[in-house]
Amino acid sequence: MSIEQTLPSNWYLRDDIFSLEREHIFFRDWVCVAREEQLPGPGDHLVLDVYGQSILLLRNTEGKLRGFYNVCRHRGAQLCASESGEDSHEDSHDRLPLKGGVVGGRSILCPYHAWRYDLDGQLQRAPHMTEDMGFDASEVQLHTVGCESWGGFVFVHLTPDEASPFDEHVAVAAKAFERYPIENLRIGRTISYQVRANWKIICENYNECYHCGPVHPELCKIVPAFRDRGGADLDWERGIPHREGAVTFTESGTTARRTFPGLNEDEQQRHKGDALYPNLFISAASDHVAVFVLRAQSADLTHIDCHFLFETYEMEQPGFDCADAVDFWHLVNRQDWTICERVQQGVTARIHEHGIFSPMEDWNLDIRRYVTDRIGQFVAD
Repeated sequence: MSIEQTLPSNWYLRDDIFSLEREHIFFRDWVCVAREEQLPGPGDHLVLDVYGQSILLLRNTEGKLRGFYNVCRHRGAQLCASESGEDSHEDSHDRLPLKGGVVGGRSILCPYHAWRYDLDGQLQRAPHMTEDMGFDASEVQLHTVGCESWGGFVFVHLTPDEASPFDEHVAVAAKAFERYPIENLRIGRTISYQVRANWKIICENYNECYHCGPVHPELCKIVPAFRDRGGADLDWERGIPHREGAVTFTESGTTARRTFPGLNEDEQQRHKGDALYPNLFISAASDHVAVFVLRAQSADLTHIDCHFLFETYEMEQPGFDCADAVDFWHLVNRQDWTICERVQQGVTARIHEHGIFSPMEDWNLDIRRYVTDRIGQFVAD
C-alpha cells in the first residue's frame, strides 16, 4: 500500500469549501439529529438547527416521526420559536412572545396569520381564505424533510426527493451492532462540546488510532492494542480487545453494571466502533455506548453532542451512577478535541499544502473519498 496525500490543507479552511459541503453533503445525505427518546409521545416536538436550516421534528397523532422545514407556506414565517426559544439578536429583550407553534400536541399554528396544519403537515385552516378566491387548502402542505430512525437515532434528509435508501445508509452499522440493544438504551448523560476544528479533522481523528499512544495514555492502559504498531491492523469488525481483566471503557476497565444480554463472547470482552458519515460516531462497550453527533457550524467550528447510553434496567437501579464511564470518556474526548484544534491551527501555515494519509487509518471510512465524491467536481482551483 503506497503512502497517499490527505485532502488539500485549504479544504479544512476555506469558507467556499464549507458552503459546498453544506449544500452537497449535509443537505443531501442522511444526518443524525436526535434520539427517539427525546420525542417520547404523540405531539412531542423539537425545533432543530440543522446546518443553518430550522427543522421541526415531531411525532404525529399515531406516534410516527415526521419532519418539516419550520416555515409556513403562506408568507414564510417560522412556525415555532428557535431552538433556544428566543431570538438571538442583541435587542431580543424587547420582543414579545407570540402564539403559535405546536398547539396542544395536535396541530401546528402559524403565529402570523393563524394558518393551522395537522401533525402530518397538511393545511387544515386558513382564516378568510375561501374556494371562491381559487384557494384549495387540500393542496397546501408544509415542506417535508425525510425522517427515519435506526437504533433509537433519528435521521433527517433535507432533500428528500434525492434521498438514497435509508436502509443502505445504516446497513454496515446495523450489522456491526446487531446484538447490541442500542435502540432500547437511554441517555444517562450528555456532554456538549464546541471544538474549534473542521469537522473532517474530527472524522479523521476518530478514524485512526495512530494517535492513541501519544494522545491517550489512559485509554491505552485499558486497550493496549491501540498503541501496538501505531494502531495498525485493528480488527474493528471483531472488536478491539481490552487488557486482561478489563471489559469496558472506565479508568479501571471494570464496572458494576451488567454486560448487555445477547452479546457474543467477543463483544463481552472487546470494544467496537463505527462511523456513519457525515456526522455520527458510535463506540460500544459491553455495558454502555458512547455516541457522538457532530454539527459542523463553519469551516473551523464543530459542535458535538456526546450522549452516554445505558440500559433502563441499570438506570432504574437504586443509586445508579454512570460517572465511571462518563468521566473516563470526558478525559479522552478533551484529549481528542485539543489535538484536533492543534491540527486546525497547524494547517493554516502557508507552507502546509497537504498532509500524509497514514496506512493505519480505516480505508473503509476514508473521509477523502467520501467528501471528494460529493464536492470534488464543484471545487475551483
